[in-house]
Amino acid sequence: MIYLTIDDDFRSEVPSARMEKVVETAMDYLQIPRAVDLSVVFSGDDEIQALNRQYLDNDAPTDVLSFPADEIDPETGDRYLGDIILSVPQARRQAEAGGHPLAAELELLVVHGVLHLSGHDHAEEEEKARMWEAQREILTQCHNPLAAQF
Repeated sequence: MIYLTIDDDFRSEVPSARMEKVVETAMDYLQIPRAVDLSVVFSGDDEIQALNRQYLDNDAPTDVLSFPADEIDPETGDRYLGDIILSVPQARRQAEAGGHPLAAELELLVVHGVLHLSGHDHAEEEEKARMWEAQREILTQCHNPLAAQF
């Protein structure tokens, strides 16, 4: 199950049904069973900066953080993939700078987060190439205009 949490301040800006569909598309591409659970949180700069400082020792807001868990829920037996946290204000700034809609930027960040939860990374050039290709393919399936960037 996909658990979406949207901070009240951003509820009107985040198309929740669309974000859930993007997660499902990424999961299908990655062949992650639908019985797998994950959380996607749409928050503000302060929340994501606190997490970035606590877990990555970087005292600044960022656009998206992923926290892989890969645990089994003892009550349901379902696999818990992890958590994705996005900063809506940071996504808005990036969308404005790139000249595209906020929804397109949020979709990109959601896909990026799901890829990280599934083990993708971009620290090395070869890893980055694989991750960017997966992003491009998933965003293309979502009809996202940012697919052409990858």
